[in-house]
Amino acid sequence: MTIRLPGAGGALRTYEPRTEPLAVTPGTPFTSRTVFSAAHVVADPFADVSPDSPAAVDWDATLAFRRHLWSHGLGVAEAMDTAQRGMGLDWAGAAELIRRSAAEATSVGGRIACGVGTDQIASGSLAEVRAAYEEQLALVEESGAQAILMASRALAAAASSPEDYLEVYGHLLRQAAEPVVLHWLGPMFDPALEGYWGSADLDAATDTFLDVIAAHSDKVDGIKVSLLDARREIDIRRRLPKGVRCYTGDDFNYPELIAGDEQGFSHALLGIFDPLGPLAAQAVRVLDTGDVQGFRDLLDPTVGLSRHLFQTPTRFYKTGVVFLAWLAGHQSHFTMVGGLQSARSLPHFATAYELADGLGLFPDPKLAEERMKTLLSVYGVNQ
Repeated sequence: MTIRLPGAGGALRTYEPRTEPLAVTPGTPFTSRTVFSAAHVVADPFADVSPDSPAAVDWDATLAFRRHLWSHGLGVAEAMDTAQRGMGLDWAGAAELIRRSAAEATSVGGRIACGVGTDQIASGSLAEVRAAYEEQLALVEESGAQAILMASRALAAAASSPEDYLEVYGHLLRQAAEPVVLHWLGPMFDPALEGYWGSADLDAATDTFLDVIAAHSDKVDGIKVSLLDARREIDIRRRLPKGVRCYTGDDFNYPELIAGDEQGFSHALLGIFDPLGPLAAQAVRVLDTGDVQGFRDLLDPTVGLSRHLFQTPTRFYKTGVVFLAWLAGHQSHFTMVGGLQSARSLPHFATAYELADGLGLFPDPKLAEERMKTLLSVYGVNQ
């Protein structure tokens, strides 16, 4: 059983897939860490839409994938950038996703937190940005889900100083019914967020971010830091008020950040835990026993795949995530909202397949091989 894969230079090479998946089974809830997987959406492949049309979502397949994550003990971070917020999924689609997923979480006893942003407006004044946030916060709270206050493109454009961020976030936190998660998404994920918190200087931006938290620590459950900078995350983690958690969003350095050090650790809210769900859950259960080395032994080998999927331009990592969901049998096709399946090259897909197969991520390796060969044939590679 072999498959010919293209390399970066264009030459074909022979790869022998593994024949058995990694043995993982659902288990008990986690005790040492709170772990969320940011989940992707499954497009409806039969909808007659264009990249500029509102997203056509296959709701059955989308919710089935969330049940898969919940079955392994993971929480679902819904309607985040992994779900293509602002890259194919508009606010109307995100609102429907939040309602459906929150109801599904209630029916199966799954944990869910949902993204609150301002993507119903392209731009506006600070008052309009605040109103957009309020509309989304109300919907998430009405659904019964925890709120994640995401970074806002509109706020980045409207704010002229750190004080503008302090005012907007302070207003939202004061009115939040329950503690929220604050999300700092770096410009590598979304270039429109350059200079967030009022400065392109990350030290100054960090100070403003921490000022917001310190002023409203009773309304902040935790923070999600997505800067791909482990040292900065550790520094922020050590400066948080007591009781405020750090949820790592660092898809390059997550094993060491979750494992932690003598001064603390990070919980997790990660896009890479979409394809890694069962393996990540197994690793955290090992960590629950106090076996840090066993946890690292399971999770460290996955970093190569994650760094590949999140390579520059990082914002297109969603393409690799959905590609692997298709190969793993979680959906019947490789189509994405907004046509984003075209955002990565064939060599990129080939390497992602090889790395994921090597980790044993595919429940049915033969199915994954057949689907990879199907994709290769579309590109003119005959086996």
